[in-house]
Amino acid sequence: MHQYEQYSDEELICRYRQGEKGVSDYLMDKYKGLVRQRARTMYLIGAEPDDLIQEGMIGLFKAVRDYQPGREASFVTFARICIDRQIYNAVQNSNRKKNMPLNTYISLSQEDSAPLLDHASGQNPESIIIGRENARDLKEEISSRLSRMEQQVFSCFLEGEDYISIAERLGKTPKSIDNALQRIRKKIRELM
Repeated sequence: MHQYEQYSDEELICRYRQGEKGVSDYLMDKYKGLVRQRARTMYLIGAEPDDLIQEGMIGLFKAVRDYQPGREASFVTFARICIDRQIYNAVQNSNRKKNMPLNTYISLSQEDSAPLLDHASGQNPESIIIGRENARDLKEEISSRLSRMEQQVFSCFLEGEDYISIAERLGKTPKSIDNALQRIRKKIRELM
C-alpha cells in the first residue's frame, strides 16, 4: 500500500483503469476517514452508524469507479459528492413509506413473537406524525435562511445533480455552486 503514496489520486485512478488491482484498495483505505466524517453528519432511523458508513463506502467505491481525471473537480471533491449522495439516498429511501414494512418487520419464524410486536409498535402513529411535522418545520427553517440562489442549488443537489450540471442549469460556474453548497452546509450546521 505504501507504494502508492507517491502518486496523486488522479494518477492512481489512471493506474486503476489500466487494471492495477491494489489501487482501489489503497484509495478506499485512504478515504475511509472521509466516509466516517460524512456519515456522522446524517442519521438513519432504526439503523446503526455503521450502516451509514457502509453506504458511504459504496459511494466512495462509485467515485473510484466513475471519476474522470482531467475534469474540473479533484478526486476528493468528486468522492465527497458521491459519498454524500449515497448516504443521503439511503436516508431518503429509508424514510419512504414503501420501505415501512422493511423498517418495521416482525419475524414470524420465532416462537415468542410478543416482544417483537411491542418493539414494532415503538413507531406509533403519533411519533410518526410528530417526526413528519418536525421535518417539515426544519425544511421551512432551512429555506427561510437560504438565499434564492442557495435554495435553487440545494434543491438541485438534493435531486442528486453534480456541481457541473447544477452550474449549467443555473448558468453559474462550478466554483460558485461549490461556494453556495459550503454556505448551505454552514447554515444547516448552525441550525442544528
